[in-house]
Amino acid sequence: MPGSTTLRLAGCSPTPLAHYLKALGVFRLVAEQADPKAVAWWENETFVIKSTLDYSLLLHFLMETYEPTPIVAPWNGGSGFYLADKENKIAPLKAICATPAGRFSGYKDIIGLSRRLLQRLSLADKPDKEEKTVLLELCRNEFPDEALPWLDAVYVITNEGAKYPPLLGTGGNDGRLEFTNNFMQRLADVIDLPSGRPQDKSLMWLDAALSGRPTGSLLKDTAIGQFYPAAAGGANATAGFDADSLINPWDFILMIEGTLLFAAACVRSMGRPGPGVLAYPFTVQQLGVGYASASAQDELDSRAEIWLPLWKQPCSLRELRALFSEGKAQVGRRQAADGLDFARAVATLGVDRGISAFQRYGFQVRNGLAYFAVPIGRHRVGYRPEAELLTGMDNWLRTFRSKSSKGKAPATISSALQVLERAIWDLCNLGGRSRTTAVLLALGECEVALAKRSRWVTESYIPPIPPLPPEWVAKTDDGSAEFRLAAALTSITGKFRIKDQQVWLPLRGHLEPVRSGLRKDGTGYAQWDEDLANEVVWVEGDPVNSLNRIMHRRLVLAQQSGHACWSDFFRVRAGLAGVSAFIEGRVDFEKLASLLWGLALIDWPRFEWSSWAPRPEPDLWPGAGYGLLKLCFAGQKVRDIEVPINPIIHHQASMGQGATATATAARRLKGSYLVPALDSAPLNGEYSRRTAAALLFPLGKKDLEFLASRVLRKQ
Repeated sequence: MPGSTTLRLAGCSPTPLAHYLKALGVFRLVAEQADPKAVAWWENETFVIKSTLDYSLLLHFLMETYEPTPIVAPWNGGSGFYLADKENKIAPLKAICATPAGRFSGYKDIIGLSRRLLQRLSLADKPDKEEKTVLLELCRNEFPDEALPWLDAVYVITNEGAKYPPLLGTGGNDGRLEFTNNFMQRLADVIDLPSGRPQDKSLMWLDAALSGRPTGSLLKDTAIGQFYPAAAGGANATAGFDADSLINPWDFILMIEGTLLFAAACVRSMGRPGPGVLAYPFTVQQLGVGYASASAQDELDSRAEIWLPLWKQPCSLRELRALFSEGKAQVGRRQAADGLDFARAVATLGVDRGISAFQRYGFQVRNGLAYFAVPIGRHRVGYRPEAELLTGMDNWLRTFRSKSSKGKAPATISSALQVLERAIWDLCNLGGRSRTTAVLLALGECEVALAKRSRWVTESYIPPIPPLPPEWVAKTDDGSAEFRLAAALTSITGKFRIKDQQVWLPLRGHLEPVRSGLRKDGTGYAQWDEDLANEVVWVEGDPVNSLNRIMHRRLVLAQQSGHACWSDFFRVRAGLAGVSAFIEGRVDFEKLASLLWGLALIDWPRFEWSSWAPRPEPDLWPGAGYGLLKLCFAGQKVRDIEVPINPIIHHQASMGQGATATATAARRLKGSYLVPALDSAPLNGEYSRRTAAALLFPLGKKDLEFLASRVLRKQ
């Protein structure tokens, strides 16, 4: 841009909200009234404008020639349009109407039009609810085009009446603070209305507002509302008991000018009948997660939360208007509804307009009943491929959250939801394998909570977590023995006869009464099934005992179903080194149990071994005792021979009678023409119980051949 100057406005920063809006206000006014080719961006927490104006010309423009946007709210009682208002609220409006200064000509026209509309409706006092709705509709129809951005930013007329975006309170009024009247008062503070010339302190205030340099002459007892909590004054705002509110009038003026880039809209989802829904740029429902003081109470007390974009590349006003006019984030095919949805959208490039980060604000109760725009974090824009894994469970997550957020949800359910939301938030914000694993474990905890609250789940119509895409396995593998063992266990399934039906029963069916599998179209499903209640044998706190109970139950089912041999199928094979670590007690059993609940949610029928490359294991094996036992439950032929099931072998080992169990196994193998190299092995106590539980781990063909070579004589 020839003859252009780059201005870094240190007084315009992403926080507080007043300073962010001030940056937008300065840029909008420059581009609309001084230099249409101006561009702007954010750099090192500072707003940067590149235009034909240098700093002195920018100061001159705002003080001498800036034409204030005609911001009025004749529907508000404190707007200055009604005689019942106090004189100090009527004075600025009268002064603007009386000034001959050309820079206020547009303002005077809108005030005159507003008065005529009030006369048409015979309104001499603050309108009631019905009168206000009529007046709002009339203003929307009668105001000229140049005044519509203010109306679009402050209210929207829907089928259900007027709706008010959170940024400007309820129609330009927030509690006792009336924005439009205060805007006119602040204009009178910096501009001498009779002459249109700057007031004595205007230059000092403007320089402080733009440069960020301190000034000791701020206005006292003037309100700035929710936009700048630190300047609001009140209790504990200073070293004493109380403090006055202190503001720079230019901060308030430019801040209100900046709000005009936000335009609300009434939208209706495609194909969905019903009343319109208020949409506001980058605004979603409050979520109590992702910041230090987060709590579920914030969700109840908050108006909303807003994600304000920060961009690094020069952007024109036209481009910025397009960004804010769209102002939405997509999660899959739907628009983000809350803060967690927005974080997911950012992580999966649901927002892709050259935005580098979002400054997140919550409109929360923080001082009595007053709302403050509280900065609650910075979210960097970057593609997190792991966040795509959540897409398939989107419907379940929305249902679970809507039911669990209500006050009647059990404490364990609400607690599980909070853990899950924090895990998803961290994944979307930072990404990485460990955070993806944390989400998987949190999903497992949610399923545990649901399984324990069957009555509430039935009354709330909450389905079990649907099968997760197989890609979760490679994305969450931490290379540990616990992960490999848990993946192998949860991948097993078998076909059994249960209540006169042939049922595929994976390990998940022993954790909770859930039937899962593949539909005809190849997609996975999961549903509660009380017919499987007797198959749930998992008990919390003792994984070894639970695995033995599962092994015992599957042996019973295999015999009842007429299976002569161990008949489980599997998608992941456990390595001998991991099995050895389990038997010797060198694994974290608590971690293993948590991983079982998480990995049990995987859609294992669609898993391909080639999609996962687990780390090579060391050359270890569990010993001859395990070898004798495992060959009796190999799940495939041993040297072309199928070994018949003998449940007593597992029973003896699970009772700590390992020596007896290995002797029984040796006889079973010998009876199948597989001659053992030893008659028994000295397994006892807890070692024997862990060995019995380890029989549930599926092994690959090479590992079984290795065991056979160690404990059987040559064929």
